[in-house]
Amino acid sequence: MGHRGMPGLRRLDHVGFTVPDLEEASRFLVDVLGCEFMYSVGPFAHEDDWMSTHLNVHPRAVMRELRFFRCGGQAVFEVFHYEAPDQSLESPRNSDIAGHHVALYVDDLDEAVDYLRSRGVPVLGEPTLSRGPSEGQRWVYFLAPWGMQFELVSYPAGKAFDNGMWRPSTA
Repeated sequence: MGHRGMPGLRRLDHVGFTVPDLEEASRFLVDVLGCEFMYSVGPFAHEDDWMSTHLNVHPRAVMRELRFFRCGGQAVFEVFHYEAPDQSLESPRNSDIAGHHVALYVDDLDEAVDYLRSRGVPVLGEPTLSRGPSEGQRWVYFLAPWGMQFELVSYPAGKAFDNGMWRPSTA
């Protein structure tokens, strides 16, 4: 059987996102979530079409600074501060095209939710118990100060899918 998928793909390397206020985002990532600041680079700008060709942004966009953070000893966040003539200031919802969220695993969901609420972080509803192949997992969304959606997940005893307790239907 031939190779399926991207040759040499090993793992997720990092997640990049743009924020309106890099100082506020840094405080949230370090002081609230507990990420480790790694390093910063920038600014970057070009007088030709490089920004458009390589990054799919307006040719006159300026990436003022980007900072890297390690979260949970594993995930890496690449956090951008851009200025662009056509920049949208709206955060996409999950239902929007290119909508997204970042899910963080925690050992004790209730303790993590209580912590976020004590820090004034908007938590969306109450933790939800998953069903089907994800049974055994609980989750809840929360919002970063700039409106980006994050999710907490926890499944200390595993998920039904991982434990062999769920089988896909054969239809």
